[in-house]
Amino acid sequence: MASSPNSTAPARERAAPSFYNLAWRWHFYAGLFVIPFMILLSVTGMIYLFKPQLDAWMYADLMQVPVAEQRLSADQQLAIVREAYPQAAVSKYLPPAAPDRSAQFVINQDGRDLNLFVDPYSGSILGTQDALWNLQAAARKLHGDLLIGTVGDRLIELAAGWGIVLVVSGLYLWWPRGSSGAGVLWPRLSARGRLWWRDLHAVTGFWGSALLLFMLLTGMTWTGYWGAQFAGAWNHFPAAMWDDVPKSGQLTGSLNSSSQQTVAWAVEVTPLPASDPHAAHLGHAGHSAPATSASLLQHVVDTAAERGVQPGYSISLPKGEQGVYTVALFADDPRNDATLHFDQYSGAVLADVRWQDYGLVAKTVETGVMLHEGKLFGLANQLLMAAVCLLIIFSSVSGLVIWWKRRPAGRLGVPPLRHDLPRWKTAIGVMIALGVIFPLVGASLLLVWALDVLLGLWRRQFAANTRSA
Repeated sequence: MASSPNSTAPARERAAPSFYNLAWRWHFYAGLFVIPFMILLSVTGMIYLFKPQLDAWMYADLMQVPVAEQRLSADQQLAIVREAYPQAAVSKYLPPAAPDRSAQFVINQDGRDLNLFVDPYSGSILGTQDALWNLQAAARKLHGDLLIGTVGDRLIELAAGWGIVLVVSGLYLWWPRGSSGAGVLWPRLSARGRLWWRDLHAVTGFWGSALLLFMLLTGMTWTGYWGAQFAGAWNHFPAAMWDDVPKSGQLTGSLNSSSQQTVAWAVEVTPLPASDPHAAHLGHAGHSAPATSASLLQHVVDTAAERGVQPGYSISLPKGEQGVYTVALFADDPRNDATLHFDQYSGAVLADVRWQDYGLVAKTVETGVMLHEGKLFGLANQLLMAAVCLLIIFSSVSGLVIWWKRRPAGRLGVPPLRHDLPRWKTAIGVMIALGVIFPLVGASLLLVWALDVLLGLWRRQFAANTRSA
């Protein structure tokens, strides 16, 4: 007997749900991959957020000194370090950021990088610290590349890109489909079980979605693949700035590493100048050279002060015959950023890049990065970003709880792929756009889609074989 239209309609509805189900599948896939990374990034991010307070508490004996009348010159401090560590290579000098702060050198001793702290008044060496395995450096390196280099950087970039997919698909799932604000704009606290967790996950995710996207997007600018492409496309400086400057063939960004930020993002793609061994004899119009090569480090410090570079900067020492001194201030307020390169023989300033030289995109990104790192407006900024980190951890944990409570017994709990997709064009368009903007996400989307199709074919074949048996 043929079924009546009324009897078949419910069956069609059950067999053909909306795009909501497919969005949940992508949300699930993204969450399954992203959650471990998001928890790790949030924990390490909170550690790095409070670096100033933690450093002052943990390393007070290394960082704080009594103020005296006479301070040793930078070159005298360098001579003391070289006498104490004759076999070490000195790579960086950080002048005291305040009268009661120590000076710091970064040296390589027997293949190990050390932070060495010096009393700038007495010249006594206060102690050393492993430059790679102290709390802050390890947290930053975990945050940047999982301690495994390029592969870790790409995984972090992929997780951040999928995190953006997670927020977008989460907003689709959250989008109100009824008239009540309960469970949408505020959680139903009287609910129990999975519904209670679902409300907390969805509502907090909605109210925090803008901050979550901000954190993910600003973090993406530092990634090794997408971030490098983005910087290359948008960070442009007048070519005339480099016309008369000998270039080393390297970029200024080579001074950065995953464990240590030296120069600002905006200047990473600028050429790294080269020193001219004959420059001290030829002279440089408009530049005053030091009397002897032995006074160069103090000359760099003095010139930085004359040019208005604020305290807190570092000086990277030359590497090789063509290396340069680089003064770099990656300032809490990016308007104070400074990057200066000095010829190692003459002391001449080869380049001086400041905030006013940045383009609009570079200024926007630098401001966003300082907000991301909790530096732009002090403790309030730190607390706000810490709250976002806690929100990410809560969203990750609540998402896992929801999945655990929802999963079918013995299965992962991913609903089967459906084919009747109202508004699917807009949603698929957004997914394609994200895949194009973030290529690693796009490649992984194609891979997951292919696996999803193959899994669906296998399930249907398995079900057909079971019925025929």
